[in-house]
Amino acid sequence: MAEVQAPEIIASGEFLSEQKAYLQGFFAAVAQNYPYVGQVGSGQFTADQNLGGPNLADAPTFFNTPVEDLCAEERWKYDSNPLDLWDELLEHAAEDKVPNAEFRYRFKFHGLFHVAPAQDSFMMRLRAPGGIVSTHQLRGLADIAERFGCGRLDITTRAGVQIREFAPRSIVDVLNAVRCLGMTSQGSGADNIRNITASPLAGIDAAELIDVRPYANALQAYILNSSDMFGLPRKFNIAFDGGGTISTLADTNDIGFLAVRIAERKSVPPGVYFRVLLCGITGHRQFASDCGLLLRPDQLVAVAAAMVRVFAEHGDRTDRKKARLKYLIDKWGTDRFLEETERKLTFPIVRISAEESESRNAIDRTAHLGIHAQPQLGLHYIGVVVPVGWLPVGQARALADVADRYGSGEIRLTVWQNLLLPNITTQNLDAAREALRNAGLEVEAGRVLSGTVACTGSRGCRFAATDTKGHALELATLLDAAFPVLQPINLHVTGCSHSCAQHYIGDIGLMGVKIGGEPGYQVSVGGGADNDQALARELFPGLPYKEVQSALHNIMKQYMEQAVQGESFLEFCGRHTIRELRGFCKVERFSEVGA
Repeated sequence: MAEVQAPEIIASGEFLSEQKAYLQGFFAAVAQNYPYVGQVGSGQFTADQNLGGPNLADAPTFFNTPVEDLCAEERWKYDSNPLDLWDELLEHAAEDKVPNAEFRYRFKFHGLFHVAPAQDSFMMRLRAPGGIVSTHQLRGLADIAERFGCGRLDITTRAGVQIREFAPRSIVDVLNAVRCLGMTSQGSGADNIRNITASPLAGIDAAELIDVRPYANALQAYILNSSDMFGLPRKFNIAFDGGGTISTLADTNDIGFLAVRIAERKSVPPGVYFRVLLCGITGHRQFASDCGLLLRPDQLVAVAAAMVRVFAEHGDRTDRKKARLKYLIDKWGTDRFLEETERKLTFPIVRISAEESESRNAIDRTAHLGIHAQPQLGLHYIGVVVPVGWLPVGQARALADVADRYGSGEIRLTVWQNLLLPNITTQNLDAAREALRNAGLEVEAGRVLSGTVACTGSRGCRFAATDTKGHALELATLLDAAFPVLQPINLHVTGCSHSCAQHYIGDIGLMGVKIGGEPGYQVSVGGGADNDQALARELFPGLPYKEVQSALHNIMKQYMEQAVQGESFLEFCGRHTIRELRGFCKVERFSEVGA
C-alpha cells in the first residue's frame, strides 16, 4: 500500500491542535492498513491512537506475545486465570476425579500436584517463608497427613513441607484444613514464585549480619496480595541470606539477596547492605552471579517485585525450555534488565563493585545438626536429623511437644531437609535431647548422611528414573559405616535432569537414568556452592545402581588413604583428573576413558 500523507493543511496551522491530533491518528491508522479502535477513561470509544491506548482491534496478545504463538500452558493462562478455580476444585473432589492435562497444570497454582503414574494420588506443596512453622501448624499438618495422606510429612530442598498420597476427593478438604492453620499452598507450583527461603538461623546467629526474617515474610505477603505476581513465564526462586553460619544456597536462585558489610571510606556510607545475585539455575549448570547492585535492606522487597514484573512482562512465553530468567538476561544483557527494573522504581538503584564489600562470614557445613549456642545468653538451638526429609506424623508431633515444652513453640526447616528447634535453655538441653531420642530422632549423623539431600524420586514423581530417597539413604548409611570421615560430604541425589536436588552442587551428585531398563545414575563429583562454588564434573555418564555403590566405596577409600591433612573431598577431587578419579572407582569399562 502506498504511503498515505496527511493533507498539507495540517502543517499550515489552519486547524486547531485537537483537529491536528485527530487527523494524525487517523492517517497513522490508515498507513498501517489496519483499523484502530481505542477506549478513553470515560468508557467512550475513539479512533484516535493518541487518546485511546492499545488498539482493541488488533490481534490479541498476552504479555506482548501474539496469542497464536503461545505455548499450551500460556494459552491456558490466557483463557482464564488458574487462580480462579474453586468451582472446578469442588467438582473434581465431588466426583473423585483425576484432572486432565490442562487441569493438572492449573491445580499446581494451588499447590496441588497429581503425581500419576508414580502414584494415583495428589501431593500438596506448602509455603513456609523462611522455613519457619509453629508447633500448632506442625501438629495440624501431621493431622492432615494422617487423615488424608500417607502418614508422613516431607521436608523439601526449599525448606518447605509436602503432604503426599491423598485422593482427588480430598483436595478441597486438604486445602481448607491447611488454610485453617494460617498456611497456604497458593503459587507453590507451576509458573510462580516458589517458597521464599532465608537463613534458618535468622535472629539466633551470632555470625549473621542482619536478621532476614522480616524480608522473607514481607515478600511472601506481597506476593499473596498481588495477583500479577503469579503466572510468570516459568518458576522463580528467591532467597535471603543474612551472611551467617548456615547457607541458604542463594547462588542457586533466580534472585539471591546476600547481606554484606561495607566498611568506612567506601563509596557508600558504612553499614549492612545486600548484594543481588541473578540467574541461578544449577540444573542448567549456572550459578547466580553478582549483578553489581548494592541495596539498602528497606529496598529489597520493592526491587524483588520490580524484577519479577520485568520478567513477567518480557520472559519467553512461546518456548518453556527458554522461559527462565536466565534466558531473558542472556538475550538482553544484565544492564538492560537493570534499566527496565529501575523504570519500575521511584528510587535509583546503586551500582558499586563487589570488591567494596567485606568477605562473607565463614559457612559451617555441619551447623544444621547438633547442639549449638545462640547469642542470647543461656539459649541454644538443636539441629535434628530428618534423613532425606521423611518425617512420620508421630515424630512430627513429638517435635512439636519438645519445641513447646523446652523451646519457644517454633520449628525451622532448612534446605538440607532437616529442622532446627531454637531457644532451648541450657538446663533443658539434656531433657530435650532425651525426648527426641525417645521419638526415634537423633541430633547427629555421619558426615555423609548429614549432608544428604534427595528429591522425591520414582516413588512419587512421574519424571524420576530412580528411587532417589531410598538409594540416598542406603548409600549414605553404607559410606558412613565404612569410613569415619571428619570433613562433611554432601551427597545430592536427583531423579531426572530437572535436578530438584541440585546434583551439580554436591560433593557427590547423582542423577537418575535408566540403563537397560534398570535404575542407574549419572555420577558427578566436585560440586559446591557459596565460598566453595563449583559445578560438579561428570565422572560416569551412567552406572547401574549396584555399580554406583561399589564405585563410591572405592573412591572414598582412596580419599581416606590419600587425602592430605584437613583436605576436603571437594579439594581432593579438584586436584585429580577425571581419568584418575575413574581409576580410583575401579569401574573397568571406564578406566581408560576421560581426561
